[in-house]
Amino acid sequence: MSNFRDALTPGALDMIATVERTGSMAAAARELGLVPSALSYRVRQLETALDVLLFDRSSRQARLTGAGKELLREGNRLLLEIDAVANRVKRVATGWEPQLTLSVDSVISRSTVMELCQAFLALGPPTRLKIREEALSGTLEALTSGQADLAIGVVLEPSANRSGFHSKPLGNLDFVYAVAPLHPLAQAPQPLSDALLRQHRAVAVADSVQRGGGLTLGLLGGQDVFTVPGMPAKLDSQLRGMGGGFLPTYMAQPYIDAGQLIAMQVQRPSQVAKTSYAWRQDAGTQTGRALQWWLAQLENPSTRLALLGPVKPRMAERAASV
Repeated sequence: MSNFRDALTPGALDMIATVERTGSMAAAARELGLVPSALSYRVRQLETALDVLLFDRSSRQARLTGAGKELLREGNRLLLEIDAVANRVKRVATGWEPQLTLSVDSVISRSTVMELCQAFLALGPPTRLKIREEALSGTLEALTSGQADLAIGVVLEPSANRSGFHSKPLGNLDFVYAVAPLHPLAQAPQPLSDALLRQHRAVAVADSVQRGGGLTLGLLGGQDVFTVPGMPAKLDSQLRGMGGGFLPTYMAQPYIDAGQLIAMQVQRPSQVAKTSYAWRQDAGTQTGRALQWWLAQLENPSTRLALLGPVKPRMAERAASV
């Protein structure tokens, strides 16, 4: 037996563990239902395949060498993983997806998303959960490119002629223009004109789309721009006085109330973003149980409202299982 991959079977790993636990070849052979010579032969086969000594044969008691201890330690881990894989395969056969990936726009309430994730994982599903934080058109692109199964906070609707994609309204998200108290615009006469705004740096969220230029919202031609990867970073930048810009009202309001931001009136119309959620489902295929669970939560008006920030209900207590 020269191929170590053929030698490192679950049975061989269990054999080494049994010898180490019982303390002798003879005792291990009795437990495994083998004659001692047969067990010794199998151990030597494994040692030959690995080209190492697993047991110190200088004493009557079977003692693992350093290599043997490492094999036992890693072998126990592999056996646990094999058991886990077997359980996952059995459960996936019942309709659960191996992995569910969520594409979540950075304007969506992180705490609400985490409460939903907590409620989902509390079910003990075999489905692995993955979250991608996206922005603007990148939220939908992650879905249409096959990198996500469910997109939350989409600002663009999937193309009507794109088969296999579905969407529903999530809700409207209000924005407020805000600056730090020490920002020059904080003392400017209101409403702020575009000409005045153009003289000061804007903080903008980069579109996470991988192809094309992406969306640009709320910026003026010729204006200095500081670009950040997501809405939390935009909020942090504006709190530091690094620029001004529109923020989701639910994100900005606590800091406005605390005096760390100042809400400013602007001449341009107030920003309101119509958001939705979207998912993939090919014709003739059944929706996986993990996606079913998430879609069921999104049917709840309170959940949709919480994702847009105004309220924070106890998702983990209310969420229903599939």
